[in-house]
Amino acid sequence: MSEHHGGHGEHHAPGKATWGMAASATLHCLTGCAIGEVLGLVIATALGWATVPSIALAVVLAFFFGYLLTLIPLRRAGVDWRRAIRLALAADTVSILVMEIVDNGVMLVVPGAMDAGLASALFWGALAFSLLVAFLVTAPVNKWIMGRGKGHAVIHAYHH
Repeated sequence: MSEHHGGHGEHHAPGKATWGMAASATLHCLTGCAIGEVLGLVIATALGWATVPSIALAVVLAFFFGYLLTLIPLRRAGVDWRRAIRLALAADTVSILVMEIVDNGVMLVVPGAMDAGLASALFWGALAFSLLVAFLVTAPVNKWIMGRGKGHAVIHAYHH
């Protein structure tokens, strides 16, 4: 993506990003990631897939739902598809990427979590723990990005 900023309100001067703003952006991201992550791991586990394809499906779905949850309000605000997609990519890519690395990393290091069945408390407990850790790691990243006028700061004007 280029750093060119057009005349349509795309340029955002760095401002003060509060922990509340960062937490809100991170919760937004976490919601999409959690939907994709849970759906991906549930589908993969139900189909008996190995760890690598399971994580691949979970990550793909996490990105899909993470972007979708940004696209919907932008489209409702009257933003055209092309611009909405560009804004969603700019707002969420780093956040989703960090969250997915942390989330899946935790799932991989919790002994037996990836092999536990869907009826297992270990699976759900490890998944909940991994999402909590992902939130705690991603929130400061989002705060830093937003403070530079990037990330969710680029779509802030569309939230009413």
